[in-house]
Amino acid sequence: MNKKLLATLSLSSVVVFTAFTAMQPGRPEPKITNLKVLPKNLTFRQVDHIMDEWSHALGVRCNFCHSPNPETKKMDWASDAKPEKHAAREMFKMMNSINKKYFKAEKDSLGVMMTTGVNCYSCHRGNPHPEVVSAPVPPRNGGPQAAPPAGATPAGTPPATPPPGNGR
Repeated sequence: MNKKLLATLSLSSVVVFTAFTAMQPGRPEPKITNLKVLPKNLTFRQVDHIMDEWSHALGVRCNFCHSPNPETKKMDWASDAKPEKHAAREMFKMMNSINKKYFKAEKDSLGVMMTTGVNCYSCHRGNPHPEVVSAPVPPRNGGPQAAPPAGATPAGTPPATPPPGNGR
């Protein structure tokens, strides 16, 4: 038999087998329940994608907001047992309010800002509890302090070396 024909038939068999296995129905997606701030018509994959973005923005894992079911020992996604989940909802509403009021940017099909605005990462930057940073306080005279001229010393401080011509 021709080697080229054998290779073509083998490759075709692999492609057909792969296509049929990909078309077989898999497990149905879990039903999403207890959505309070996200749109209720989102699929499991869409919610999972949003949760991945949030977990990366805060540098946390799922158990930061979600608690396990004590009986099944599996994550109970719908449970509101952890206060962090409530805080995340409030932060999401705050973020949407800021974006709506100040940025008026478009949202994508998942309800996430497409072009501009703030998001979780804007403040959290991979930290579940963002550091509160104060702006530097400018000097009292209102402007930056100018560097003293070369060789100058602050008032009342003797120079490091005696001036020339002192005779000693």
